[in-house]
Amino acid sequence: MRVGILISGFGSNMMKLIESCENKDSKASIELVFSNNPDAEGLKYAKSKGIKIVSIDHNSYENRIEFDNQVNKVLLDHDIEFICNAGFMRIHSDDFVNKWFNKHLNVHPSLLPSFKGLNTHKKAIEAGVKFAGCTVHMVRSGVDEGPIIGQAVTSVNQSDNEKLLAAKVLELEHRLYPVCLHLFAEDLIKVNLDKINYKEEAIKKLEDFKI
Repeated sequence: MRVGILISGFGSNMMKLIESCENKDSKASIELVFSNNPDAEGLKYAKSKGIKIVSIDHNSYENRIEFDNQVNKVLLDHDIEFICNAGFMRIHSDDFVNKWFNKHLNVHPSLLPSFKGLNTHKKAIEAGVKFAGCTVHMVRSGVDEGPIIGQAVTSVNQSDNEKLLAAKVLELEHRLYPVCLHLFAEDLIKVNLDKINYKEEAIKKLEDFKI
């Protein structure tokens, strides 16, 4: 499965996805890293791994649709079959989402549907929740919308601040996201519209993240 990753910054989740595909038995191959930020640090890492990189500044386009059309063209030009957002700080147009329907993943640093958008760890601490975590989900129109593929959970301690909680959740993201990508590459999961169907092996792979 030819995978493209969309980033805007450092791309730590991108790095973990790339590492997970370096195994000779991997059925997923990272073929492209795209960024809307030409200065994104993650581009350097991808290039060092011999992965094709493309950056196009979204500010060069008059509107979101024009930019997304160009992103789509780049993906198709590189024969990308599946895409993963990894800190891509752009909201996709409805048209783009529909073109990549059920072939597009995102990871979000909260237990969706709670705490969508930005400042998730601040919101979690202020809400006094006892558990936090991350969610890998299919991309749909809207912010952090879409069927949930997997979630990973950590406790929120009384001594946790935003920085400490962010670090714990990021570690979970680095573990969960590659597993979810490979569920698709290994044909262990099917999505029918918004209904997720897991094969038994997929369920076993996700059990490690239960509490």
